[in-house]
Amino acid sequence: MHSHNFLTHVATVPGSASSTVPSSAGHNTKGLISEVIYSEDQPWVTQLLLLPLLQQLGQQSRWQLWLTPQQKLSRQWLESVGLPLTKVMQVSQLDPLFTVDAMVKALQTGNYSVVIGWLPEELTDEEHMQLSFAAKMGNAIGFIMRPMQTSKTGSRPRSELKIHSSLYH
Repeated sequence: MHSHNFLTHVATVPGSASSTVPSSAGHNTKGLISEVIYSEDQPWVTQLLLLPLLQQLGQQSRWQLWLTPQQKLSRQWLESVGLPLTKVMQVSQLDPLFTVDAMVKALQTGNYSVVIGWLPEELTDEEHMQLSFAAKMGNAIGFIMRPMQTSKTGSRPRSELKIHSSLYH
């Protein structure tokens, strides 16, 4: 489902009622997978939409896991935006082929309030189902960060969410 800049999917398990969308930064979350499509020309959108949630989740006793393809998170940036250095873990240079599996394992442990993974392509239905089930199992939120694909058909690109490269060093 499209909701402005987010494609949001609430985790469900076959034969169960759908999960509760977080009412206040993940409190009472039953599991949530959300896909964020980003582009390099709108850096403010990411901070406007994602940072308040990440800051509130940082108040939980659980960790935040960032699975980044190449870049290393900047300690200075984390401190400047109010994310707790002692609760942020990063695995960088993870091959995109292993990102979904790593996210599934991390989400289901219950050790993380949020798991953020960068993927170059859309999730398959099976991958989405695995992530949704893992998020519900671990009572966690998973964000799939995916770059906006430039249109090859000549149609106008959609306005989506951007992750600015200055967030990394």
